[in-house]
Amino acid sequence: MHDNLFNPKSEIRNPNLLWTRRDWLRRTGAGFGLTALAAMLAEEGMLAPALAAPAHLRDNPLAPRPAHFPAKAKSVIWLFINGGPSHVDTWDYKPELVKRDGQDLQGFDKETGFFKDQVGALMKSPFNFRPRGQCGKMVSDIFPNLGEHVDKMAFIHSGYTESNNHSPALFMMNCGLPKMGLPCVGSWVTYGLGSASNDLPSFVVMSDPKGRGLPKGHAANWSAGFLPSVFQGTHLRPQGVPIDNLDRPAEMTHDQQRRQLDLLQRLNHMQLEQHPAEAEFAARIESFELAYRMQSAAPEALAIDTEPQQIKDLYGVGVKECDHFARQCLTARRLVERGVRFVQIYSGGMENQRSWDGHNDIAGNHGGFAKETDQPIAGLLSDLDQRGLLDETLVIWGGEFGRLPLAQKAAKPGRDHNPHCFTAWMAGGGVKGGVSHGESDEIGHKAATDKVHVNDFHATILHLLGLDHTRLTYRYNSRDYRLTDVAGEVIYDIIA
Repeated sequence: MHDNLFNPKSEIRNPNLLWTRRDWLRRTGAGFGLTALAAMLAEEGMLAPALAAPAHLRDNPLAPRPAHFPAKAKSVIWLFINGGPSHVDTWDYKPELVKRDGQDLQGFDKETGFFKDQVGALMKSPFNFRPRGQCGKMVSDIFPNLGEHVDKMAFIHSGYTESNNHSPALFMMNCGLPKMGLPCVGSWVTYGLGSASNDLPSFVVMSDPKGRGLPKGHAANWSAGFLPSVFQGTHLRPQGVPIDNLDRPAEMTHDQQRRQLDLLQRLNHMQLEQHPAEAEFAARIESFELAYRMQSAAPEALAIDTEPQQIKDLYGVGVKECDHFARQCLTARRLVERGVRFVQIYSGGMENQRSWDGHNDIAGNHGGFAKETDQPIAGLLSDLDQRGLLDETLVIWGGEFGRLPLAQKAAKPGRDHNPHCFTAWMAGGGVKGGVSHGESDEIGHKAATDKVHVNDFHATILHLLGLDHTRLTYRYNSRDYRLTDVAGEVIYDIIA
């Protein structure tokens, strides 16, 4: 039948199948256009050729890599104060709030927080502040132990972010933009520097162990996003067995398991040779090998009960209010001591009274969580210092945003979210001690002097690790992405 289409002497059984020369050119013209477009893009150098994955992603994605420039910090312990700690009740002393307690804030935008119908008057802190350390830093009385370490800390009092809602604000603080699906700080650091340990994950996360749940956004807060999955944070389960499958099956011997993995590795490498652009496949190969090595290394690293009693006492292990967080801080020290690059510990779970999200009873909320964290964090700083590890370990304290200087109406007043101002501090890892950068306004409502965006915060963390935030990029969907997006300035004032 198809032969008959172009035979004028044959019988045409279906006139709709007959094409004229003009019809044929019209119907196939789009293909010629795409071919011409591809040729022009190639001539202009705008059509990138298909490339294999970078060598370090094909061979061993976690192999140690040199930093962009020399730096003191080799590892990070980020104490994530989940829920949004109130700067005016912790580290940012505001005597003007005492003077104006109970007064309305004229011109206040009620959309600033999350509960616009519960906006109250200005409220002084329910906690007393007093000077601590040689620098004379005014510190809330909820931190009797941490106050002893202010001469090690660099405070940032002018931080601000882009969302007043927990999930996007958490993604902003962890991933650089207020949306999910992007790599977090720990993943970027591991991608940039590789792992300093052959037997442990480079990036470890510990969540609140008191049944309060994960932070909003769950595992997306420690996701590798579009980076190969080997750079994702390893979450230590807060209760029960911390990591699945750490024990070899009882029916399998060591030699049997090793032979099984060797066969799997040979098969995987054959596949990788045929598809060299698949960086994710190389990452999966390495994840099998890392899991095997962790079977012996991880149990030893997590065995904090082998620590001397005086060390456990220093952290507060065994103290009812803070035992859970003390164990996590001590675990963090043991991990960085063994080469883990990035450790993040979350204080607090989902929201409200289960985290530092003090909408109601700010005194009870912050007072309770401070009791859980004050001695363990102070013990961590002391322990790192006495072991000579503080100089090479960057310790970070901070949450996803701050809180308003006004009361949120409740039987016991609290404070609503405040994206316009937050306080964070860093210690160790090349940071100046006993200094403060930036200021909030006189009541702590907005960042006022030397403002610090989250992108600036991230740029500074990377710089302290020897990474130039503008050069740490990953090509995805034909664009070079970076943690700081298209912004970010290093806060040189706090760098020693």
